[in-house]
Amino acid sequence: TIRPVRRSYYDPSSAPGKGVVWEWENDSGSWTPYDMDVGITIQRAYEKQHPWVDLSAIGFCYVIDFATMGQINRQTQRKRRVRRRLDMVYPLVSGTLPKSQSWPASPGAAAAPPVPACACPQCLLVMSVKATVSATGPGTAATLQSRKAPAVPPAAPKAPVVAPAPKPPDNVAAARGSLKPLAAQGNWRQAASTPTLSSAAFNSSPPSAGSAKTSHPGLGTLNRSHLQRLAIAQSRVLIASGVPTVPVKNLTGSSPVNPALAGITGILMSAAGLPVCLTRPPKLVLHPPPVSKSEIQSIPGISHTCRKTTKKQAKKGKTPEEVLKKYLQKVRHPPDEDCTICMERLSAPSGYKGPQPAVKPDMVGKLVKCGHVFHLHCLVAMYNNGNKDGSLQCPTCKTIYGVKTGTQPPGKMEYHIIPHALPGHADCKTIRIIYNIPPGVQGPEHPNPGKSFTARGFPRHCYLPDSEKLRLVLKLLLVAWDRRLIFAIGTSSTTGESDTVIWNEIHHKTEFGSNLTGHGYPDINYLDNVLAELAAQGITEESLAQEKD
Repeated sequence: TIRPVRRSYYDPSSAPGKGVVWEWENDSGSWTPYDMDVGITIQRAYEKQHPWVDLSAIGFCYVIDFATMGQINRQTQRKRRVRRRLDMVYPLVSGTLPKSQSWPASPGAAAAPPVPACACPQCLLVMSVKATVSATGPGTAATLQSRKAPAVPPAAPKAPVVAPAPKPPDNVAAARGSLKPLAAQGNWRQAASTPTLSSAAFNSSPPSAGSAKTSHPGLGTLNRSHLQRLAIAQSRVLIASGVPTVPVKNLTGSSPVNPALAGITGILMSAAGLPVCLTRPPKLVLHPPPVSKSEIQSIPGISHTCRKTTKKQAKKGKTPEEVLKKYLQKVRHPPDEDCTICMERLSAPSGYKGPQPAVKPDMVGKLVKCGHVFHLHCLVAMYNNGNKDGSLQCPTCKTIYGVKTGTQPPGKMEYHIIPHALPGHADCKTIRIIYNIPPGVQGPEHPNPGKSFTARGFPRHCYLPDSEKLRLVLKLLLVAWDRRLIFAIGTSSTTGESDTVIWNEIHHKTEFGSNLTGHGYPDINYLDNVLAELAAQGITEESLAQEKD
């Protein structure tokens, strides 16, 4: 998988420009730095001598209290320590800021000037393909500007010529001075008047007798196969010039192949000195072949094929104190340790500073299942900032008391059997799940009430083998859907977008015929993993009986 990277520049007056790093204390007691943009926001408020800063504007439901140097979760009221320390100051850039550079280049963006690469032959090959990708976009006419080659004398202008196969240079440096695809095995037609190539310029067979007199063909569209041909051509140039390439092991043949044959990923891995094993051309298959309505079947033992969900109303009639009373035992003599919600000693009053519950701040209670001890004041505040659905989750060990529900927006879940098999499960058909959630406005239980949220990538298709064990997983997923636990609203870890619908820690398989992304089959651990993730949300086989009741 190839992802873009980029380099950012910050003002000298910002946190990185001054060497300021903001960090929060994690559960293991070590310190974790905030993301750069979050640290800059905190530092800006700190310098303006604000008493606190609310991070919800940048997609995080936290408040930083500078008086206590604490981070407060707006939903659970859990408090963590934060600190500000000085580190190395980022180096200054002299003159004007350079243009933002990234690779692969965005469509339509001008190609950045070539960055001097390492002189090794592998990097030479990588840079040639990189330059090609940067200079072209899908569906556009491609003009490949090759570097000037002092080792190759210029040809006579306006006369297309047949370039002869070059002799091996006296040294490797002479070969590295040129990126023009001269003949390595066979000949190449090239327009001598301009240092450009078109997709029609590639010809692995010897030219006909009249090829030297043939005019240069028009520029063609450079698609993926042409890029691969270019990579192969560049590697052949290196071989003909006596420059070795890094071999790629080929399991389907007895002899190694060149990195170019493994595609751009193989080239990059080879250039980095990583082993590459070429078994077959990778192909990402997200969806099965088209399925007609007559081929779709309902799932035995599961009623209906569609389920909608809306926001469930919280149970009324019970105060938070009455709810917590079912799960707690009062502690007369608190242990000498911290309350992990407010971080104050249990022997001292609660450190919670928000709206005051109708509970004495020095009362302490122990959860009956897990035995963890907290201020009752803190637990009531945490409950009031949640769904108020009659359930409670221990903030230390995540043990669930009652029936946990989530904040999933309204939507629809479809499920049925299709007549296709998943990789590694050729003996059974496939259960297809389709989730569809439209964009909308956040409710009071969401991070930013009243603000709109996006829903990217819907409908989302997911797949399970149609076996007895995986049908059980589907039944548990239906419980999770009804309890609004499949999705949530937050910040996407993939795109960085805030206020959008995201997965809620129950992994699904979204890749149908392959496993290139890690979200496909075969995966021998998926059953155990998804059952453990469902159990962490309080959903087990016992939940099925509870739903019937």
